[in-house]
Amino acid sequence: MEGDTVEAPGLGRSAASKDFHFYHMGLCDSEDRLQIFPEDTQMRREVVQAEMTSEPRGAMKGKAQGDLGEEVDELVRLYGLEDDHELGDEHIDESMPRIEVSEYPPYMMTGGEPLREQRDWRLSGEATRAEDLDFGGWGSAGQCQDLREAYRYTHGRASEEYECYVIPEEEDEEEAADVFCVTCKTPVRALEKVLDEHKEHEVTPLSKALESAKDEIHKNMYKLEKQIIEMENFASHLEEVFITVEENFGRQEQNFESHYNEILETLAQKYEEKIQALGEKKKQKLEALYGQLVSCGENLDTCKELMETIEEMCHEEKVDFIKDAVAMADRLGKFLRTKTDVEISAQPDFEDQTLDFSDVEELMGSINTIPAPSAPVINPQAPNSATGSSVRVCWSLFSDDTVESYQLSYRPVQDSSPGKDRAEFTMTIKETYCSVTNLVPNTQYEFWVTAQNRAGFSPASERAVYMTAPCPPIIKSKEIRSCEEAALICWESGNLNPVDSYTVELTQAETPGASGVTESVVGVPTCECLVQLQPRQSYAIYVRALNVGGPSARSEPATVHTSGSYFHLNEHTCHPWLTVSEDGLTVVRSERKALAKGLLPSDTRFTRCVAVMGNLIPVQGRHYWEVEVDECLDYTVGVASEDVPKQEDLGANRLSWCMRHTFASSRHKYEFLHNKITPEIRVTVSPRKIGILLDYENSKLSFFNVDISQHLYTFRCQLHQFVHPCFSLEKPGCLKIHNGISVPKHVTFY
Repeated sequence: MEGDTVEAPGLGRSAASKDFHFYHMGLCDSEDRLQIFPEDTQMRREVVQAEMTSEPRGAMKGKAQGDLGEEVDELVRLYGLEDDHELGDEHIDESMPRIEVSEYPPYMMTGGEPLREQRDWRLSGEATRAEDLDFGGWGSAGQCQDLREAYRYTHGRASEEYECYVIPEEEDEEEAADVFCVTCKTPVRALEKVLDEHKEHEVTPLSKALESAKDEIHKNMYKLEKQIIEMENFASHLEEVFITVEENFGRQEQNFESHYNEILETLAQKYEEKIQALGEKKKQKLEALYGQLVSCGENLDTCKELMETIEEMCHEEKVDFIKDAVAMADRLGKFLRTKTDVEISAQPDFEDQTLDFSDVEELMGSINTIPAPSAPVINPQAPNSATGSSVRVCWSLFSDDTVESYQLSYRPVQDSSPGKDRAEFTMTIKETYCSVTNLVPNTQYEFWVTAQNRAGFSPASERAVYMTAPCPPIIKSKEIRSCEEAALICWESGNLNPVDSYTVELTQAETPGASGVTESVVGVPTCECLVQLQPRQSYAIYVRALNVGGPSARSEPATVHTSGSYFHLNEHTCHPWLTVSEDGLTVVRSERKALAKGLLPSDTRFTRCVAVMGNLIPVQGRHYWEVEVDECLDYTVGVASEDVPKQEDLGANRLSWCMRHTFASSRHKYEFLHNKITPEIRVTVSPRKIGILLDYENSKLSFFNVDISQHLYTFRCQLHQFVHPCFSLEKPGCLKIHNGISVPKHVTFY
């Protein structure tokens, strides 16, 4: 459509074809597009017919209404509006002014900006005339006049049917805010005018502000989640407290009921005892009184009988009377001589009874008295509950016991040898746990605990053995061996007692203060570990020791570089005439021969060949090192197996591959020996630094003149076991080893 040339009414051909374009914007998807004609074709035809019957206006003063309708139909036909063809974004020139014609109040834009930068005219209800349109400097005067004529044509219908308004165009997505004012806490556009208003404010890119807001929200969410967890834990704790209160109330109620029942039983028992004792006393009194009453009755009967007998005697004859009177006198005298008890043997009153309620009072007091607690149960040591100088001890108690404090006692576990006193330590605490400090690392201690309340102490618990964590190991920096892919770390335990295992931790050496661990190897049973590494990196190596108490603190770090193979000379293989430097990289043979005192067995130390071996890491791959030599020095360098015969020269057997140099009469002789065999090779430039490449993968051992990057010789050897660098001095002098370096480029071709 953009390429078509159409002459619009009131416009010249040039204006219509070059600078002014009509689009059916309602057929496009974008909300920014405008409509030039109504979408309903039938409605458009009715509009055209209405125009033909109405008075001509605006730019159509010189034309007939029929001609206008024909021209509009021609535009509809040419632009295919009857078929509602769609226009793509590529056909629209966004820089052109846009004119809208529709059933709804239209609006007009010039160059994508509102006319006269006015507010929404549709809301204000103020109509706009064609003469008032301002195109903001767009186009020539003739083109602007043509647009005004077109506006009169497209908006010239009766005002009572349609009203024309100018409203500003809504901001598109490209004009969205792109910076954020931190001071005002609002997004703004990065325009000069807007930025001037915020020049004294803190302004940041919108993306950065968005990320900052997201981070802040995430932090707050994390805090909120943490607070939720804390509140849930607190609610759970409250629920446990509620349950505990109910349980304690039930126990106390049961305790009170039991005590009161016991008191009532005691009182009833005392009542029965007192009533029974009182009844016994009553019985005794009545029996005594009854006995006296019977005796008194018998005496009365006897007296009455005597009186009657005496009266009868008085009426007898004198002779009979005298006879009976003598017998009666004896009987009466005897009776009168008998003492009669006329005192009451039992008083009617009972003694006041004093009741002993001491046991009842004791029972009453026992209601508010708690018993002594039972023996606590000490828990076994939990994993990771100890450090090198402290342990955390825990125990438990029966729920019915009331405890005011605990006494924790401990002592170190040692051999019970005579004369050795094991000091005991005691501490008083309130909780059922305690962290005991100032202990010896990697040492066993036995603990026991007693509970106490106002009733007394409980029996002691059973004894439990706890162990402190080990001391940090000590890394042997001189025995560390490495290559581009791995490192062999060796260390000393640092503990008198054995430990369970070790853990090796690796961190990037570029950030030594970082707490993160790049890699860790756990469960190492011995004091050395082979760890896999990445080439051309630097690592800080730490070692921890572990036992049942937990891990030790980190050892002092050791730095490992994986730029090349790194090793030290093994002093245990050194011939007594040789001396290894402190850094383990230089071997010296002095003029004075040292005495061979205290030599190790011959399978470990060289005895005939004045040589020493290096400790190369046992890893497949390529290993490279260099040796500084003197041109006038007799030396041998190469590799040998660990079990090479130490009483033979290097290169004189199947377990060693060497380069030997001898200097005599200003002549240099170079030999490449293996099993006493050497090829015929002439070295024209005497090397001052020899490079040695050991290639396990290709079964090769190569020698190079480093100074001139010259290849000297390569052994094709089948290595069935790991080999180590070896160095020999036939005369006084020294050899200096350079290792831990990358393989040079000239070496990679061999």
